Amino acid sequence: MRRQRSVDVLVVGAGPAGLAAAARLAASGAGTVEVLEREARAGGVPRHCHHGGFGRWGVTGPRYAESLVEAALGAGAAVRTGVSATGWAGPLSVETTGPHGLEQITARAVVLATGARERPRTARLVPGTRPAGVFTTGELQQAVNLYRQEIGTRAVVVGAEPVSYAALSALRRAGVRVAALVTEEARAQVGPGRAAVARLGVPSVPLLTGVSVTELLGRGRLSGVRLRRHDGRERVLACDTVVFTGDFVPDHELARRVGVLLDPGTRGPAVDTAFRTATPGVFAVGSGVHAVEPARVAAGEGARVAGSVLGHLGGAEWPGDAVPVVADSPLRWVAPNRLMPDAPGGRFVLRTAEALTCPVLVVTQDGRHLYRQRVRRRVLPNQGVYLSGDWVGRVDAGDGPVRVSIG
Repeated sequence: MRRQRSVDVLVVGAGPAGLAAAARLAASGAGTVEVLEREARAGGVPRHCHHGGFGRWGVTGPRYAESLVEAALGAGAAVRTGVSATGWAGPLSVETTGPHGLEQITARAVVLATGARERPRTARLVPGTRPAGVFTTGELQQAVNLYRQEIGTRAVVVGAEPVSYAALSALRRAGVRVAALVTEEARAQVGPGRAAVARLGVPSVPLLTGVSVTELLGRGRLSGVRLRRHDGRERVLACDTVVFTGDFVPDHELARRVGVLLDPGTRGPAVDTAFRTATPGVFAVGSGVHAVEPARVAAGEGARVAGSVLGHLGGAEWPGDAVPVVADSPLRWVAPNRLMPDAPGGRFVLRTAEALTCPVLVVTQDGRHLYRQRVRRRVLPNQGVYLSGDWVGRVDAGDGPVRVSIG
């Protein structure tokens, strides 16, 4: 039997986005605000990232996570850990399981801040045996920084983007030598994030570009990885540890179970600039919407969603039809990706599938020019590109999709 109870706002996920939302809502008089977190401690990914670069003052991840938890609790929000949201009993009724048993929590508004995850070896369809020594960055950081586990002696890191260098930092902390970073891309995907990467204090290691991992070798324990170059040449690189980094996917399972509309580009909940989904009363923010942006970006969205939630609690009508926002190739996706008549301009984040040098972003609707913005830097895959929302007021709600393309 599920115990039933009610709150005003239920936030699912106690990472930067969820905690920032809860703190702002509780401080603004939203009523009873409760945050659910399936892990044993709140704080999200920063909790096990011991390098600096978090928040306005560049503090370490654990300290940044602590400050977010303290702010939420100090504002009056309840933060419950070890509690998993497993399904829905209705559009605004979430079923949970945790230390106190089964519950059904009904809220006036639900904020999904479920975050993202890296795709593991299985999801990347890398064949071979199933040896020990295979990690994602998140699994590695938890093993090293939270549980102080022995990792190995020689590692290969798959990927060459900022999170890959965070994996290098964790491996260095564990005393593991890195044989190489391996990426299918033509170059490392760090771009203007080089300064942030430098702050991680990682050693210089060989970078193999245009190379993919085609097989894991070894029984019991990993003994090596088979690599293939774009020209078909192969080699085996000996290692006892491999870390698959990046390739983030929003944790959208809970949203999908209640029928929240997902965006085919981001693969997360489709939202407007007020972070409203197509399901009345359900909001979504952070890396669960667009995987993945820095913690400060997620926290900023969490703080901004509070105004939208307060409007909903105050009786604001939930808009109906929305104008889709679509990213044209070589852009991969854009978020937010829906426009409502009453929504503010906001800011849009995009990803590209290929390297672009100082691209011009062009916004159109049915061939009508709405906006043009030059990005004054080189843009690489797996790196955020930000688009001003100054054009939103010029969108015609009765016309077709808004398209963002490269001019």
